[in-house]
Amino acid sequence: MYRASRLDGKLDENTLNFLSSISEDKEIAIYDILGSQAHVLMLFENKIITKSEASKILSALEKLKKENFSIKSESEDIHELIEYLVIKKAGINAGGKMHTARSRNDQISLDIRMKIRDDINVLCSCLLGAIETLISLAEKNQNTVMPLYTHLQQAQIGSFSHVLLAYADSLFRDLDRFYVTYGRVNESPLGAGPIGGTSLRIDRQSTAKMLGFKGLIENSIDATGSRDFVAEYVGQISILMTNLSRMAEDLIIWSTSEFSFIELSDKFASTSSVMPQKKNPDILELIRGKTAQVIGYQMGILSNLKGLPSGYNRDLQQIKVSIWPASNIAISSLLVINAVFKTMKINDQKMKKAIDSGYSIALDIAEHLVKRGIPFRTAHKIVGQLVQTASNSKKSLPALSVQDIRNSVKEDVIKINDLYKIIHSSTVTSSLTLRVSQGSSGRSEQKRMISDRKKKIQAYHIGISKRTNEIKLAFENLIKKIKIIIK
Repeated sequence: MYRASRLDGKLDENTLNFLSSISEDKEIAIYDILGSQAHVLMLFENKIITKSEASKILSALEKLKKENFSIKSESEDIHELIEYLVIKKAGINAGGKMHTARSRNDQISLDIRMKIRDDINVLCSCLLGAIETLISLAEKNQNTVMPLYTHLQQAQIGSFSHVLLAYADSLFRDLDRFYVTYGRVNESPLGAGPIGGTSLRIDRQSTAKMLGFKGLIENSIDATGSRDFVAEYVGQISILMTNLSRMAEDLIIWSTSEFSFIELSDKFASTSSVMPQKKNPDILELIRGKTAQVIGYQMGILSNLKGLPSGYNRDLQQIKVSIWPASNIAISSLLVINAVFKTMKINDQKMKKAIDSGYSIALDIAEHLVKRGIPFRTAHKIVGQLVQTASNSKKSLPALSVQDIRNSVKEDVIKINDLYKIIHSSTVTSSLTLRVSQGSSGRSEQKRMISDRKKKIQAYHIGISKRTNEIKLAFENLIKKIKIIIK
C-alpha cells in the first residue's frame, strides 16, 4: 500500500518475505489497534478529522480486535496491514485519514513500549509468586540444617532456610530492576512522527493519558529511534535468567543420588528412553539452556544498536524477534521453578548426615578460641592441625581424643583439656544459635529476615496492583470514549 505513493509495482515474493515482520507483529497487533484508537480520538478532539470519520475508523478498528493476524499478507508489517484493513472497511475518505500526524516509526515504538509494559507487570507478579514460595519454604525449614558450600566444598554449617532466603533476595533485586524500569518504559512516543514531529496541532499528552502512560518521550528523534529501553529490559531478563539458572544448577546437584538433599516431583522430571531407573531433571536443565538463549538475544540487541545513526533505521525491526521470546522464556521459567520449589521433597536427614561427615564446625571452634583472646590466625592454624589429624585418622572432630589433640596442636596458647571441651561443645545447634552477625545463618537472623521479606512482598503487591489497575482504568475510559463516538 505504501509503495503505491512513490514506487512502481509490487515487491516480489522473496523480497516481501525478507522485509516482512508480520509473523513477529502478531504479538503487538492489539497494541497497534489500541494506539490507533487513541490517536483517532485525539485527531477528532482536536478537529483534525470529523466525528463521522472518527466513527467509521473506530468501528473498523473495533472489528479488527477479533481478527486473526497470523494469516499470510502482502503487507510489510502490522501497521500497514491494519491501516489497509481499516481503509477496506471504512473507505479511503475516512480510513485514509487514520494515519494523519503519525508514522510507523512512532507507532512501533509505542507498540513495543505497551507490550513490554504489560510483560513487566506479568514478570513482577511471577517474581512475587516465586519469592512468596521461597519465603514460605524458608519459614518451614529454619531448623533444617545443611552444609553451606564454597568451591563446592563444605564450608560452614547453615540452614536450608538461609539458602532459600538467598534465592529470594536475588529475585527481589530482579523484581526491583523491573519495577524501576517500568517508569522509563511507561512514556509515550506517539505523535513524534517519522523523526521531526508534525505541523498539525495534535495533543500528544492526550494520547499518552488515554493509553495509560505517565508522560512522554518528548524529543521526537529520541522517541522514534531509541531502543535503549529494550536493551535494558532484555538485559534484566538475562540477569533474572542467570539467577534462575544458578538455582536450577543447585537443585540439579542436590537431586543426584550422591547428594539426595532433595527429590523433584515426578511432574518435573523425565526418564530415559532406555534406562528405566532414571529420573532426570530435564526441566531444570532447560532453564540453564534457555538462559543461554536469552543472553544471545541480549547480545543481538546490543550488536544491532551499537552502529546505528540517529533516527529510525530498518535494522530496528530485527530487535522485535528478541523481545517476545525473551519475555515468554522468563515468564515460563519463573512459573516452572516456582512449581518445582512448591512440590519438591526435602531430605533433612541427608543434609544433616552430610554435615556430620564433614568438618563444617571448624570455623566455630576457631571463633571459640578467638573469644579467649587467641589471635585469629593462630586459632586458624590450631584448628587446621586438628582437621588434618581427623582427616588422616578418618574421624570427625568431636571424635578426637585428648591424646589426638595433644599430638596435633603445636601451639602452647590453650590447655589441651580446654580445647577438648570446646571441640565437644561445638555442635550444629550451638553453631546456629551463636551465629549473630546480621544476615547470617543464625536462628534469630532467620526469623528476622523472614519477617522483613514478608513486609517487602506486601509492599510490592500494592505497587504492582496499582500499576496494573491504572492501565486497566485508562483502557476502560478509552473504550467509553470510543462507544460515545460510534454509537
